Amino acid sequence: MTVLGMPYKLDRLRQGDLGAWPVVGGLIAIAVVFGSLNEHFLSPENLTNLVLQMAATGTIALGIIMVLLLGEIDLSAGSVSGLCAVVMTILSVRHGWNPVLAIVVAVLVGSAVGLLHGVMHTRLYMPSFVVTLAGLIGWQGLLIYLLGQGGTINLPFDGFIAGLSDTWLPPWLAWLLVAVLVGAYAAAGVITRRLRVAAGLPVKPSRWIALRIGGLAVLLAGAVVVLSADRGVPLLLVIFGALVIGLDLVLRHTAFGRWMYAVGGNAEAARRAGINVTRIRVLAFVLSSTLAAFGGILAASRLAAVNQSSGGSDILLMAIAAAVIGGTSLFGGRGRTYAALLGILVIQSITNGMLLLNVDSSVRFMVTAAVLALAVAIDSLARRGSAR
Repeated sequence: MTVLGMPYKLDRLRQGDLGAWPVVGGLIAIAVVFGSLNEHFLSPENLTNLVLQMAATGTIALGIIMVLLLGEIDLSAGSVSGLCAVVMTILSVRHGWNPVLAIVVAVLVGSAVGLLHGVMHTRLYMPSFVVTLAGLIGWQGLLIYLLGQGGTINLPFDGFIAGLSDTWLPPWLAWLLVAVLVGAYAAAGVITRRLRVAAGLPVKPSRWIALRIGGLAVLLAGAVVVLSADRGVPLLLVIFGALVIGLDLVLRHTAFGRWMYAVGGNAEAARRAGINVTRIRVLAFVLSSTLAAFGGILAASRLAAVNQSSGGSDILLMAIAAAVIGGTSLFGGRGRTYAALLGILVIQSITNGMLLLNVDSSVRFMVTAAVLALAVAIDSLARRGSAR
């Protein structure tokens, strides 16, 4: 049995694999700076609002990660999120459909859009940039057409859809969820280690596994304590967290996930290994648009309405920035779904902190741009070091 200790960790750092540490360090720095400049930044009420603000854009960023892993891009995610939210609202409000059925149809519309983009990219050999840029313009036009003269459709405040963003877990359920997550993570770590030992594969020291389990328990418990001091753990955070964890499990523990990384790392080598590269690329675009639809639904729930700006403004740019800042490589082949969580936390924290300080929006945009440029520079240098 080979144990991967500190030398292995140092070797990975020398090769440029910094993991999530730069982002974690950035979050700590943001918390210290804004917390010292404004006492309300770290208050339970403000942190709860921060969580609510990041769920929709973070979900869209999850979809962006799916295509970035292949070295592609999806510029239509914002427009698709708005279009699907409008479809859901029209079906539920104007046609009286059951809200759950309306949500399912809206998500299927997003999947169909992604399938169309994937086919255009793989069968017509159109660059993903051009395909999704056309989608950005075209789906935004369809959104405006469907809204018609009014331009705005309100959702019932006491309805199921609007209630998604106004539902809070009771304390006992929040703590039960923490216990289940920590227990499942610990069990998965122990089982994985035993399987690797039985197969004669290298394993990490037991103390590293125990440290990670303890760190997760402290992090989740701290989040519950802080959020419970205000209104409680919001359902939106649970939905977003479930998507992050579920997709991470798919990418790391299924053949499809390994194929995604293989195609993103070297498409030609993946093709020669027998992987259906075309199918993987199409599925990546389907996942991107499907998650964009989910994000649009969450955004409509929080606003309790849809309008001509749904999915517009800087949502797309913030979603892409969140994925990249979180550690997903623009060159493909490297990234985790947790990048969406970390990246959107960075962006929303900067935005929220500057709003509390009444900083002009022009400065906020420049700071966000600087953080994005720094993240890409780190990724480029890490990739260069890995190649060496």
